[in-house]
Amino acid sequence: MQNTRLRWIAFYGLALGLLGVITAFMLNWIFGLIVLIAAVVVLVVIFNTLQEISIDTQEFIADLSYRIKRGEQEALIEMPMGVLIFNDHQRVAWINPYLQAYFGDTEVLGKSIASVDQTLADAIEAHAKDETYTTITWADKQFYLLVQPELNVVYLMDVSHYAQIERDYHNEQLVLGIISLDNYDEVTQSMSDSDISTLRNYVTSTLTDWTKDFNTYLRRLNSDHYLLVGHLSDLENLEADKFKILDTIRETTSKQNYPLTLSMGLAYGQKDINRLASLAQSNLDLALGRGGDQVVVKAENEEARFYGGKTNPMEKRTRVRARMISQALQELFSQSDQIFVAGHQTPDMDSLGASLGIRRIAQMNGKKCWIILDEAQQSHSDIQRLLQSIDNYSEVKDAIITPADAANRATDQSLLIMVDHSKPSMSMAESVYDKLQNRTVIIDHHRRGEEFPENPILVYIEPYASSTCELITEMLEYQPQEANAMNKIEATAMLSGIEIDTKNFTNHTGTRTFDAASYLRSAGADAELIVQFNKENPDSYMQRNHLISRVELINESVALIAGEDGTTYDSVTAAQAADSLLNMAGVEASFVITQRADNRVGISARSTGEVNVQVIMEQMGGGGHLQNAATQIENQSVTEVRQELLNILNNQAAEATQDAKE
Repeated sequence: MQNTRLRWIAFYGLALGLLGVITAFMLNWIFGLIVLIAAVVVLVVIFNTLQEISIDTQEFIADLSYRIKRGEQEALIEMPMGVLIFNDHQRVAWINPYLQAYFGDTEVLGKSIASVDQTLADAIEAHAKDETYTTITWADKQFYLLVQPELNVVYLMDVSHYAQIERDYHNEQLVLGIISLDNYDEVTQSMSDSDISTLRNYVTSTLTDWTKDFNTYLRRLNSDHYLLVGHLSDLENLEADKFKILDTIRETTSKQNYPLTLSMGLAYGQKDINRLASLAQSNLDLALGRGGDQVVVKAENEEARFYGGKTNPMEKRTRVRARMISQALQELFSQSDQIFVAGHQTPDMDSLGASLGIRRIAQMNGKKCWIILDEAQQSHSDIQRLLQSIDNYSEVKDAIITPADAANRATDQSLLIMVDHSKPSMSMAESVYDKLQNRTVIIDHHRRGEEFPENPILVYIEPYASSTCELITEMLEYQPQEANAMNKIEATAMLSGIEIDTKNFTNHTGTRTFDAASYLRSAGADAELIVQFNKENPDSYMQRNHLISRVELINESVALIAGEDGTTYDSVTAAQAADSLLNMAGVEASFVITQRADNRVGISARSTGEVNVQVIMEQMGGGGHLQNAATQIENQSVTEVRQELLNILNNQAAEATQDAKE
């Protein structure tokens, strides 16, 4: 009767029995007596049965409860998971046999966790507030660790086996690489067939030996391309070696008077083989766009890692590509309703001169071209003088428009040409680029950086060239010459751009640089006007000398200038100061750090070629050439940027020392 459900069943049965007996007596007393006896018998049976059910149920529940508690106790003792209970004083109150096995015969009960094992104590303290388990390494194994501080309980599960599976999966990921001989065609042009065969056999055998040392597979695709296949663990070993094969090939072939360089693009982290191959090719394109003689390692959605790049790119001996690009540009012009050309922010003579050159090419092809220039931006005195001279050429002056005006004029059939830069974030026409991302052409002489337009319609990046004006001058020679010839101001601006970027033909200059200069002179470039453009303001002259007076030698080969915090310096003045420092005996690299007018801190970096300043500036968010690079940094002072640069230089010096020891 204490069980509620059984009690109601009993009451219901009793009520039915009474109702049946009363009804039977009303019909016949004999029949009623029989029903009464039957009802009593049935009720007795029912009550006995219910009593047995209730007793059996209680016994079952008690037995089940006992077995559950016993199972819990056995689980704590026998389950393959470590359980440690400690008191408020961090002393071990209880430990299950599974975890005790990791301590051996050491007695742990009653002792502090730190005295038993300091590593475990540190892990428990470090992860006491974690809401989920954490993977730790302890006792030469890996464990999932979970701490319940409110109960003073620690759970440890040995996952070394699964961690090994995870490591194996990580290490055995497929790596795909494409190797290119940068200047194979140029080097082999003047070689005999036997010498070419010898050179090819040397490169192939050297690369084969190298890949065998690192457990990778090499397959020659054609005369100047190879396929590399390996695992991620092999790639990690290659990166630890820093791809010294680049130096081996370059130095050995140079001694044989056939200087050959390699570039590689390696990709990983993709299950789709086609996507992996595409990414490897993209990485190779990035390496070649940065001048070659280097390796680019990159997985999708990760930052690229660069190795090599210690030499300047060699000048190409053929103009075939310049002619092909020129013809491709003509075809794009014919498919466009109007052309927009933009240089980088804070324009220099090469940027603006190249823009004028592109406008002239568009004129030669009967197309309207707009030069995007934000005259509100502070520019150096040479640009200001050039713009004053352009006032005398109404056709050119009317073609110069603001970025906002260009964005309003642009249509789906318009074409944007980015000159002297390839980073959209540096562009004078970033808003126009946003509208014409799939209708963009890039013409540049700087090494390509990781930031790059996703889908340019045409790319012409030649790091061997002295300037963008040199590249565009070569294209001018393949354009229709019947009408719309260059005018004096365009030829002068382009020649001035070449002179400034080559420091009057003394730096980064090849035979094609002089060919381009000769063409511009014949087109009417005025040397005297260039001198007028490049005359320095007295204030700039005094600023440069002031900066030079603050020079400090980091070591015998690196010179550093840091301007005063809060004092603004012109970016061109800072660049000139960096150039001047290279004239000091023994100085192989120079860095000038100054506060800019836009409140950013700028660094101008220069090198004689022994130090790759491009790599250093890329670590600080910039880029450029091996010998000429820069960056701009926001939300930091000159002093802070100086310290960051010193840290990078010190790290490089330490790595160089380590490499020399090895």
